[in-house]
Amino acid sequence: MKLHWLVRAAVRSRLSGADRCSVPPGTRAIEAWVLVSRQLGIPQSRLAALIAPALALRSTQADKLDTRAIEALAERWARLHHVCPVRVHERVIVIATCDPTDLAAEQAISFATARKVVFELASPHAINDAIDRAYGNPPKADATTVAVADDVLADAVGCGASDIHIEPGPNGGTVRFRVDGLLRPHMPLAMDALARVVSRIKVLGRLDIADRTRPQDGRARVDIGGTTCDLRISTIPTRDAEKAVIRILRPGTAQSLEDTGMPARERALFRQLLGARDGLVLVTGPTGSGKTTSLYAALREVARREINITTVEDPIEYELAGITQVQVEPKRDITFASALRAILRQDPDVILVGEIRDSETAQIALQAALTGHLVLATLHTNDALSAVTRLADLGLERASIAAAVRGSVAQRLVRKVCAHCVATAGRVLTPEERRLAAAYGVKPMVRASGCSSCGNTGYRGRLPLVEVALATPDLKAMIAAGASSADLQAAAIAHDLRTLRDSAMARVRAGETTLEEIDRVIGTTSDDTLPRRNVLEFPAPAPMTEASHRFLRDIGLALTR
Repeated sequence: MKLHWLVRAAVRSRLSGADRCSVPPGTRAIEAWVLVSRQLGIPQSRLAALIAPALALRSTQADKLDTRAIEALAERWARLHHVCPVRVHERVIVIATCDPTDLAAEQAISFATARKVVFELASPHAINDAIDRAYGNPPKADATTVAVADDVLADAVGCGASDIHIEPGPNGGTVRFRVDGLLRPHMPLAMDALARVVSRIKVLGRLDIADRTRPQDGRARVDIGGTTCDLRISTIPTRDAEKAVIRILRPGTAQSLEDTGMPARERALFRQLLGARDGLVLVTGPTGSGKTTSLYAALREVARREINITTVEDPIEYELAGITQVQVEPKRDITFASALRAILRQDPDVILVGEIRDSETAQIALQAALTGHLVLATLHTNDALSAVTRLADLGLERASIAAAVRGSVAQRLVRKVCAHCVATAGRVLTPEERRLAAAYGVKPMVRASGCSSCGNTGYRGRLPLVEVALATPDLKAMIAAGASSADLQAAAIAHDLRTLRDSAMARVRAGETTLEEIDRVIGTTSDDTLPRRNVLEFPAPAPMTEASHRFLRDIGLALTR
């Protein structure tokens, strides 16, 4: 039978009766100390002194505390992880703990103090007394949890994160931030602390904190450091505990087309599409490629007092003055399709469809575009011309697509080199830079370095790569005739389409980003010198023997030879 670590320490210390102690392995440390102390008839302070050598630790009564150590570790972390700072050296902080197996606590304290953590053993009672002496009367546990949750939110907003991931794991929890499209670790959390922080987040979103077995979604508006933020909160049960993901939105930051960073040439073409009185304008790209930002900028572009603009979204990310916005609510039978039908009875001039996901929504959006409405919508496709194939796959007739579509915009976001630490590539390139320069046909101008301003990534902020395809008469004829996406793309390029790759190379030549970042975002090219990603290559199988064929025939799986 697996023993609790505290019982094993007592057994190794040869304490009388230790082998008869009954403590379930998963028991929390504070409760385990009470059980073992009671079963052995030993005060907790004496137990700590006796078992410390078996754990290769020093025991401490935590009666003499270094003021500098107390200043180094904030009270909320001490109470959250039930530890007390004892002494501090230049790069080391000595911490009294009753649970030296708590790796998450060690990592969190190391992160908070920027020092290596050395544990000394003390009983829970001794640590409680030491914390109260060090920091004064204890606040309510809820107050500590609120402070930690507030710190996580403030840190996320401070570094420009778009999402917060609070993730449980078998050995502790982790908080990660998504910054410039990539997740980066922020801090570890002990599992009990993680559970309390997730509960606090659920309270903010008006979710049911007692229900930990079903996914839940909520929203909240909070003030963080003087900045008003909307939070979109999602929780989901995992094997170990609940995971929470928080999307951070900043109301009032919907941008103009100029503010999006869209290149001037593509911006002019996009404006040409928005100038149409009717028809379908599509914005395509994967999740997180900036489609919603571009569409909100487009709405600001066309919003005028004399026209009626209505949107149907899931979720509504920003509230726009003078525009009617409808939130998709499947539980109330408000879907993209049902909302679109209702909107068409509201005398709209411009309609925004957050996403065309199914054939019914696609059909209604197409009919709206063909009956005098300008419809803006998003699709998940790789490039601008693939939108046509996607609509056809959803069951729309090619002739109707050709008649309705005014054009499409494909978009990606690439990280911009950090202005504080960017380095010039110079004449001597790294092997990776030489490989990518040969593959893409462009010499890199800058190199990402890394500093405290950019989280040591070398990048800060993002730029759009944009491809705008106008539905010219020639392209409309090809669409109606059933031309493939590749043929449409070739015809558009012949008519001066600037592709996503062209846009990316312009960013590299301007010294705004690196070839490594371009390769990460737009993937491989047709050049054989680039590796094929997400493809597993296996050696050719050996020829099957006659014995193998006989075996397959015997079990009814004979193969054609």
